[in-house]
Amino acid sequence: MKDKILAALKESGDYISGEKLSEKIGVSRTTVWNHIKQLRSEGYIIDSVTNKGYRLTSSPDRLNCALINGNYTPSLIGTRVGILPETDSTNEELKRRAALGEKSGLVLAAEKQTGGKGRLGRKWESDQGGLYFSFLLRTELPPADVTGITLAAGYAVCLAIREYTGLDARIKWPNDIIIGSRKICGILTEMSAQTDSTEYIICGIGINANNRDFPEEIRGKCTSILTETGEMTDRSRLLGCVIEKLDKVLSSFIVSLSVEDMASFRELCATLGRKVTFTRAKTVIEATAVDIGSDGELIARDQSGKEYSINSGEVTVQGIY
Repeated sequence: MKDKILAALKESGDYISGEKLSEKIGVSRTTVWNHIKQLRSEGYIIDSVTNKGYRLTSSPDRLNCALINGNYTPSLIGTRVGILPETDSTNEELKRRAALGEKSGLVLAAEKQTGGKGRLGRKWESDQGGLYFSFLLRTELPPADVTGITLAAGYAVCLAIREYTGLDARIKWPNDIIIGSRKICGILTEMSAQTDSTEYIICGIGINANNRDFPEEIRGKCTSILTETGEMTDRSRLLGCVIEKLDKVLSSFIVSLSVEDMASFRELCATLGRKVTFTRAKTVIEATAVDIGSDGELIARDQSGKEYSINSGEVTVQGIY
């Protein structure tokens, strides 16, 4: 109920009477007043003027389910949303819940992670101000048929950041989103599978939203929406936008991105056209990234014209970071 009142105050943008709030939410004016007092105790600044009503003038930077859900009704990703004040990792928490039978579609977000991680076991700094969440997707498709899900998720997140912030977000294959030459988002996909079927997929996403600073060792490689725009981001509404894009892209994903989505992905991929280095049979190879395959693999061509299909592992892209 409190979240609905907060959402109504934010949607109004101006004064809204207690009577209109009670009608909109379907509760008494006394109930509205009690929840207004509770919101104020949590750090929300709410003005009240006789004959005009209430107006939200300032909000603490907290996630709010009512604002995340918005007006969009997901069918695949985000059918349920949960918020944790703190956890070790939203991926790990979803693994625990999946083992207990949690259904597909849950998005779990955390204000802070104490054990966030990226690809290849790297630590992901997860201080307050960032947007950290994971989604659970159950499917019976063979593991080989869902290898492109990180690509699809990255594409959806990139679209959401571009739409919500107006920033020129780009994709660094396979799992990062960048602004210019600095990382603003990372994605880590994990799955539980048998030889011929997938039990579940968990995709963790971390977006630097209202982060003001970064550890010294990565300070020159990272940025945030706050840094780029100079304005605080409503993380709840941003998450809602990301969920909507994820739901739409992954609902049509099935086995691979559509031809239209792949064309759009290529346009947004900052890796293409750049020199990359990777290891093949213990030999370091330098080549130029020239395309993205239908299964999400990176296609690179060396000076002799030989092409390589890169599916995983460490790839260094020159000129980024």
